Amino acid sequence: MAISDADLVIAWKQVLEMCRVRDGEQIAILTSDDSNPQIVRTCRIAIAQLGGILTMINLPPINGEKALSRDKSGYVGKTPLAFNTAALAGLMAADMIIDTMQLLFSKEQEDILKTGTRILLAVEPPEVMMRMLPTAEGKTRVLNAEKVMSAARVMTVTSDAGTDFTCGLGQYPVLTQYGLADEPGRWDHWPSCFVARWPDEGSSNGTIVIDAGDILLPFKMYAREKVILTIKDGIVTDIDGGFTAEYMLRFMESFNDPDAFAMAHVGWGLEPRAHWTTLGLYDREAGLSMDSRSFAGNFLFSTGPNTEAGGDRDTPCHLDIPLRGCSLSLDGEPMTVNGKVVRADQQ
Repeated sequence: MAISDADLVIAWKQVLEMCRVRDGEQIAILTSDDSNPQIVRTCRIAIAQLGGILTMINLPPINGEKALSRDKSGYVGKTPLAFNTAALAGLMAADMIIDTMQLLFSKEQEDILKTGTRILLAVEPPEVMMRMLPTAEGKTRVLNAEKVMSAARVMTVTSDAGTDFTCGLGQYPVLTQYGLADEPGRWDHWPSCFVARWPDEGSSNGTIVIDAGDILLPFKMYAREKVILTIKDGIVTDIDGGFTAEYMLRFMESFNDPDAFAMAHVGWGLEPRAHWTTLGLYDREAGLSMDSRSFAGNFLFSTGPNTEAGGDRDTPCHLDIPLRGCSLSLDGEPMTVNGKVVRADQQ
């Protein structure tokens, strides 16, 4: 069902207030030609009602001739800000940025965050944003998971499908997403609710099995059959299976970049309002499918860049793959069992 502008303005006001927007703050909305117009216009109204000083910055899209689809998560890290020093300076001067263009994994986003500017990405369909409106309870679940993840040194993941994976932790910071950019220098995405961390370089080893029905992003498709990934010293060295395996391999090979096969962030979903089923109900170009990344109890692993964590792997190839039915432990303590969150402070 469609969301009315009035309801979305009310939601924006609530989220911006939770992001600690104050009267007189400098707020920039970053747009591109394909930004969702309803998200932009309702956000503008909410900013005005809260007394924010609004700046609109529109940048034309790039990389259309390089990317294999219109989905911006299919070719990450390279944005118009790399060539537009005036726009970059303007964004650095803002207290907060509403990003409807998608700066994710770009060097420019990291440079902006270092100035203390906070960034909230908003590119999902308004219906999804409303269903998963950020809450204090969701933030608490994520921060409780962050405490455990921060202290952990080993992650172990197993499943009945055949996953048997381990990695070391501690080299990189924990990634928390709860839908609010509420601290200086914080990036988040409305909607989101999960915790993740990049493994220590060279520490990821074992087997990850993508079972039929598991989700592959940015393809936005359910696996048709099992795909068996062999990981050795932080690199995916083999992808075995049927059609889905070949599709995944050919996509990654098309970037002609060995970093595309590096293991990236690993973690689990914490949002009971997110659903595994919604991927099949939306147009593929409508958003990034944060339901898939956030549904409670998933094991979310990724491949490709680590620049968001402060690393130097700047490949534009990034896959996010949430699996069902996995058991994930940190230093031997279960966080999920057979795809269910088992820690009471994360439920």
